Amino acid sequence: MILQNSTILIVDDNPLGREALGDVLEPEGYIVAFAADGPEALLKASELQPDVVLLDVMMPGMDGYEVCRRLRSDERLAEMPVLMVTALDDRASRLRGIEAGADDFISKPFDRIEMRARMRTITRLNRYRKLREEHIRLEQAYDELQQTHEATLSGWVRALDLRDKETEGHSERVVELAIRLARAAGIEGDDLVHMRRGALLHDIGKLGVPDAILLKPGSLTYEEWIIMHRHPVYAYEWLSPIPYLRMTVDIPYCHHEKWDGTGYPRGLQGEQIPLAARLFAPVDVWDALRSDRPYREAWPKEKTLEHIQNGSGKHFDPAAVKLFLEVMHE
Repeated sequence: MILQNSTILIVDDNPLGREALGDVLEPEGYIVAFAADGPEALLKASELQPDVVLLDVMMPGMDGYEVCRRLRSDERLAEMPVLMVTALDDRASRLRGIEAGADDFISKPFDRIEMRARMRTITRLNRYRKLREEHIRLEQAYDELQQTHEATLSGWVRALDLRDKETEGHSERVVELAIRLARAAGIEGDDLVHMRRGALLHDIGKLGVPDAILLKPGSLTYEEWIIMHRHPVYAYEWLSPIPYLRMTVDIPYCHHEKWDGTGYPRGLQGEQIPLAARLFAPVDVWDALRSDRPYREAWPKEKTLEHIQNGSGKHFDPAAVKLFLEVMHE
């Protein structure tokens, strides 16, 4: 089967030679182009980027060897398959062609069946190479896009840290432990990426809370708590319209929900709370209690673990607490 749109450039100063090759290949479904001399061959090779060049050796002016050398010296054309079509069958002529960069030789007079078979093989291999190169380019572009995404998320978190010095570094710290817990729960692949991003952005909604409330040194009033409790909603409203972050919103939106239904912003209960948020909840509390605050010193490790264990079935999913304690005791 011929690959669609495979282009073959036939280079021969003899019109009969060009016609003979065209008659063999055009019925096979190839797009066939012609060049009558070396300069025209170089121009058409650059314009058409053919899958194969069938290159006559003995041409006036610029012979096939020189054409091949010039193709190989152009980085855009260097990987183009070149077959020299020649009546010269001596060893010296073939070595000269190899040195010029020819991939193979076809002897005149050529066998029509052999010619078609070799073109099928070469065009398939060349198309595979081009597809592989395109795949590599797409992978590189994807990696660059992912790096850009990660830099953007880190910038947002840094903006939150600069605004709220009290919790500076909290978002970055919880990521590693959240990933350890997710892996222990069997989460992998894209779901693990979403878990990481969700953990990193879990408090991003606080950017929508006024400074007078977020940075207030004393206790919040009831009305101020109502506003503070809106920060998961802000996170959902900001992140869910962004396609690559849509799957990360479970943690920013739901990490303050509680297993017994007394959390916020929606009062979800039990397994109504997304798994990522249930796993993240003890991680968030752990880091918060283990960090110094202006109004209290960091809790000791054992006291914090006891607090989380006591919250099993109330604040936290019992299965998440069990897994958290196992990870922390490793």
